[in-house]
Amino acid sequence: MENNNLFDLGSAPVAEDFDPFAMDEELLDEGAAVKNDVGESDSAQQPEADSTASKQAEKESKESAAKAPVPETGNAPKSKPAKAEPNLEEKPPVFAYAGATETISDTSMTFDELRIEKAGDFPELDDGKRVSWTVEYGKITKSVADPKGTSIGKMKSDIEASKEFLDSLKKAKDKNPVCKVKPRVTAQSKGTATEYKGVFATLEEAEEAGKVISIVPSRDGRVYEIRDTEMGRFVTTAAGCDMLSEVRAGFTPALPRIPLKLTMQVFAFFRHYISNDSESEALLNIYWDKEKQEFIADAPEQVVTEVSVEGRISEKYMCDRYIHYMDIHSHNRMDAFFSTIDDHDERATRLYTVVGRMDSPVPEIRTRISNGGKFLDIDPAEVFELMEEPYPDEWEEHVEVKKYHKKMIHKAASKCGKLGKKLRKKVGIL
Repeated sequence: MENNNLFDLGSAPVAEDFDPFAMDEELLDEGAAVKNDVGESDSAQQPEADSTASKQAEKESKESAAKAPVPETGNAPKSKPAKAEPNLEEKPPVFAYAGATETISDTSMTFDELRIEKAGDFPELDDGKRVSWTVEYGKITKSVADPKGTSIGKMKSDIEASKEFLDSLKKAKDKNPVCKVKPRVTAQSKGTATEYKGVFATLEEAEEAGKVISIVPSRDGRVYEIRDTEMGRFVTTAAGCDMLSEVRAGFTPALPRIPLKLTMQVFAFFRHYISNDSESEALLNIYWDKEKQEFIADAPEQVVTEVSVEGRISEKYMCDRYIHYMDIHSHNRMDAFFSTIDDHDERATRLYTVVGRMDSPVPEIRTRISNGGKFLDIDPAEVFELMEEPYPDEWEEHVEVKKYHKKMIHKAASKCGKLGKKLRKKVGIL
């Protein structure tokens, strides 16, 4: 039995329109048609989905609004007042008194500590019991109840955070006011000035600056404090002014001390002129050799007598290599002192020494500096190596020092005649 359905070898009739070579194009056309149908179906469904989502969101919004509690008008939460602008908090307060103003950099100090600091310039603030304080900040004025326990910064920040200050700031034209810290003295004011304090080289500069307190040096060598008030000008010597440096008269050597060996040679030279019945003075100049870094002594050409020396500086040492450090001359057997002739001649800025009592084992020495003709005595040990040898500490252990007793001295002096009388006079026992 033949099975023609299993293998079709062409016995079945062929469709008239069948074209085996056109199959691919037809299939493509059919696929495109199917895709268009699907796209139209999606487009039709999209508006429906959007409409459904919109309705659902609207429904949820209404439900949320219905559940939320409606606040009552009277119990509505109040908004906090706006804080002061940051630049106000950073702006330092100002000390203001008697026309003087100064920025307060350390706001951690108390009002009383500020009073103590300013009492040097305003003595009327010295008594804290008579001083009260107020803080003026814009249109707000606050009194300080506890000046010793309240810091300036705390007072300022409290005012800035207050509703009263913030409200006044909104109405004020000046949105950036200055916080003024003002002391007030219960006694009458000592005068009103215009500005504060300064140091000036001349009186003309001080007058032009117009400060309350002016510190001015004078040609008499003193420094004066000047205060101009409505009552007049007050001028006194300035003492303890913290605006001036601590300066003391004296000499600070930049070179080592003159060696002991050279000092002994100088003494030997001077002693030579008091021997053989001669009592002449003599002169030596001490130089610092900058190349060899040592002191040298030079005996210049000179004509000497018992009371004078006329010398001429050696040309050899008149160059940059040498520093003319000291003039040293002798007074033979006389005391060591500077005469009026010395004052006239020793005007160059250097050191000067006079040596007297050359006939004694230990001569008498006096040294002074001349600062442009202005003299000041100094200790010779500052510039000379002198004969100072250390001694054993045990020597001091065997010495007991007692203060004299007037009765003991009176008893001893009564046995000494005229010498005892001088002794009693010296110690104040008549």
